Amino acid sequence: MTPGETGGGCGCAGPACGCGCVVAGRAVPRARGELRSASAFSGSVVHPGAWWGWALGVGVAAGRTTNPLLLGLLIAASGYVVATHRSSAPWSRSYAAFARLGLAVVLVRLLFAVALGSPIPGTHTLLTLPEVPLPHWAQGIRLGGRVTAEAVVFAAYDGLKLATLLVCVGAANALAAPARLLKSLPGVLYETGVAVVVALTFAPHLVADVQRLRAARRLRGRPDRGVRGLFQVGLPVLEGALERSVALAAAMEARGYGRTAEVPARVRRTTAALTLGGLLGVCGGTYGLLAAEGGTYGVPLLCAGVAAALAGLRLGGRRSLRTRYRPDPWGARAWLVAGSGAAVAALLTLASVRDPGALHPGVVPLVAPGLPVWPAAAVLFALLPAFAVPREPS
Repeated sequence: MTPGETGGGCGCAGPACGCGCVVAGRAVPRARGELRSASAFSGSVVHPGAWWGWALGVGVAAGRTTNPLLLGLLIAASGYVVATHRSSAPWSRSYAAFARLGLAVVLVRLLFAVALGSPIPGTHTLLTLPEVPLPHWAQGIRLGGRVTAEAVVFAAYDGLKLATLLVCVGAANALAAPARLLKSLPGVLYETGVAVVVALTFAPHLVADVQRLRAARRLRGRPDRGVRGLFQVGLPVLEGALERSVALAAAMEARGYGRTAEVPARVRRTTAALTLGGLLGVCGGTYGLLAAEGGTYGVPLLCAGVAAALAGLRLGGRRSLRTRYRPDPWGARAWLVAGSGAAVAALLTLASVRDPGALHPGVVPLVAPGLPVWPAAAVLFALLPAFAVPREPS
């Protein structure tokens, strides 16, 4: 008998070969290099909440400006981070779908501005459409008529801002694993988190199924376009979605999903009071920050509301009986990723207060937008995760 036969077929000399083979029905430990690479991978994983914090910060910065040059920089920064750090999982392909959705939003906004008119006055007439007369109760609405360059440019700026927000949400979907994000939620939000994660992952899985079925039909020489191809591809996709939903429901039931623990009535009442009072405090504090006369009480009320809501969520988590397997740590890289998004949001907000003309270029009179220097430099903070966070091995 050869050594390869005695060693389990790997050519090793004994059971302690360290190559990961199975000898006599026993699992042999992996080599030290493999263990080292596994530990390095676990250390390079960034908390999914950090990616969402980064994307929300970039989205807040996009909501503070209508300058197309700054919005283009934000889209480019988010796209570069996604290109360097997304994985090969199906849910990571949703960035392109959100980008196409943002482009559709811009086109629809331009179509509305052309067909329904715009309140923006202008002197540069592009074309004149036939105007449909409307009754007196429809005053303020116009169908057709004169289309000015100022109205079209204003609609393009407005649509691009909304498209940038959609691109930021797509970047968060492509970078943060939904399963890991669900695992990091508090116990009281677990049921809501399951519904949100299933809703967010439905579209990427649907796109992946459509691409797989179309590729299979092309390999078989069958049509995958047109009405006939749509029906022949759509039915298997819907069937697969239904089977996936049934399998998910069975898996959740087998794992005791929805099981709750008994807590005293006093704790339930305290939880409800803290949560409701905290949400009311958050609403009141937000109104105080937005209103000019509520600036004095806005920040204290908002902080008190957030603290009460977090305490209510902490107490409410006692009813959820679940465990976390290898929870993702919130380390220095997570603070760096979330902090870079918060820095972009804070700097663009400060720039919108100090120099609103640079971040909101005017259209009357129609002038070319300029690129402000230090707000553009602030956008570069959004690129920090691309260089400071190592890429996860596939």
